[in-house]
Amino acid sequence: MHAVGDVVVDSETLHSRVADLAGEIARDYQGKDPLFVGVLKGAYMFLSDLVRAIDIPTEVDFIAVSSYGAATASSGVVRLLKDLDHEIEGRHVIVVEDIIDSGLTLKYLLELLEARDPASVEACCLLARERHQRGLVKYLGFEIPEGWVVGYGLDVGGWHRDYDEIRWYNADV
Repeated sequence: MHAVGDVVVDSETLHSRVADLAGEIARDYQGKDPLFVGVLKGAYMFLSDLVRAIDIPTEVDFIAVSSYGAATASSGVVRLLKDLDHEIEGRHVIVVEDIIDSGLTLKYLLELLEARDPASVEACCLLARERHQRGLVKYLGFEIPEGWVVGYGLDVGGWHRDYDEIRWYNADV
């Protein structure tokens, strides 16, 4: 049996920070028509709220990678499951990720996209572990301590994405 625990980031705080990030991005990308690349599946709620809060023209695409599968620990190998539908050469690209843990997946994605000759590539991450590689993320929502979290698109084995807040998850209960 698994237990969803206490709230890590409540809904009001979460949505306020997403609005703040949207403002930062809008200022930085004024006149640049950025392409937002959502990392499936965990970032879909964050991406949706983020682009709706941005007051500049935006375009959205999706990419899917896996380093976890159905497990709660990374395999250490990143696999590309779905590539972009858009060409990104000469475009300003913002990778939107739900959480950065070790940084392995995000580093893989940034290198993959940079090889396609975009004008720029930056990362926007909702959550990051306190130990994450700080140079990878330009726009960060919250730093959190170690532990598995669910909600607002984040899951465990496909479950618990539907909360409008971030909650601790305990697989041992």
